[in-house]
Amino acid sequence: MIKKILYALLLLLIAGLIWQYELVGYGLAQAKGQLTIVWNSRPIEEVLADSTVADSVKQRLLYIQDIRQYATDSLGILPSENYTTFFDQQGKPSLWVVTACQPYALEPKQWWFPILGSFPYKGFFEEEKAQKEMEALEAEGWEVRMGTVSGWSTLGWLKDPILSSMLFRGDGSLAELIIHELTHGTLYVKDSVDFNENLASFVGEIGAERFLAYYFGPNSPELEKYKNRGKDSEVITQYILRSTQQLDSLYKSFPADMAVEMKQQRKEAAINRFIEGLSILSLAIPSERIEYLKQNPPNNAFFMSYVRYNGKKVDLEKVFYEQFGGDFHRFFSYYKEKYPSTL
Repeated sequence: MIKKILYALLLLLIAGLIWQYELVGYGLAQAKGQLTIVWNSRPIEEVLADSTVADSVKQRLLYIQDIRQYATDSLGILPSENYTTFFDQQGKPSLWVVTACQPYALEPKQWWFPILGSFPYKGFFEEEKAQKEMEALEAEGWEVRMGTVSGWSTLGWLKDPILSSMLFRGDGSLAELIIHELTHGTLYVKDSVDFNENLASFVGEIGAERFLAYYFGPNSPELEKYKNRGKDSEVITQYILRSTQQLDSLYKSFPADMAVEMKQQRKEAAINRFIEGLSILSLAIPSERIEYLKQNPPNNAFFMSYVRYNGKKVDLEKVFYEQFGGDFHRFFSYYKEKYPSTL
């Protein structure tokens, strides 16, 4: 009887593997890519003791350790060993991410992964595989966006390393990135990517400002520079979010029997108006992002990425200051209690 049960379970396992062959293959490739980075990362102490490593690199690594310590002591971030190792990318990207959206509705494609849940993006450690995924999605009729990422979190499953590309970021941008990713390891709600990314973006920005004031001084040029860039970034972000809402309203106004050609014409007209509006934004510093968008008209996947990272930040800011007086420890405690399913 026991042998029959074991045999039946084995058949079910084999059937499951066949049914989820693509998912299993993807998971193994992701595990291999992530573990390759982890295995080839060096402890910070080892890098600091290496006489062949440039002093400028060592200074940035030490700076990140100060960011980590401040985040734990002052921002309510959980202690971890993340960013205590260093991975040299040899000047090459390490991870590519593919996102997709319906062409005439702001409905992103979702990918489901065991344990972790659903995600509106899919990562690849090989550019060729990301490119093939993008082409396959485009063939299915999705609007697709592919790009590299500067950092990611394994949510405590592995020790996240400092990537060499991070070291080229400015003082404020680097602090924001590290605090953003550390936030994921502190509070992450299953199947709520928009909330998770908005939370990490909000904590990263406010946390970076506080860190710069602590580290360089409240009147330092480093803090002033970060604030000015942040103001410009917020002007651009809010404009993109307003444009996203207008696009959403446009798509919802399309009758079910409207010809695809007419939908496309109205969509292109709306995106052209968006691009024209970029030129009249009031910015303190010329923006490379705006110039890029003028040369590369965005699609729905682009607009959804802004919602994913910025659409809920205003609401989070209101809760942070009005309910908790700007206290990160109480803020995190509130959301941990509100979302007991946090990983």
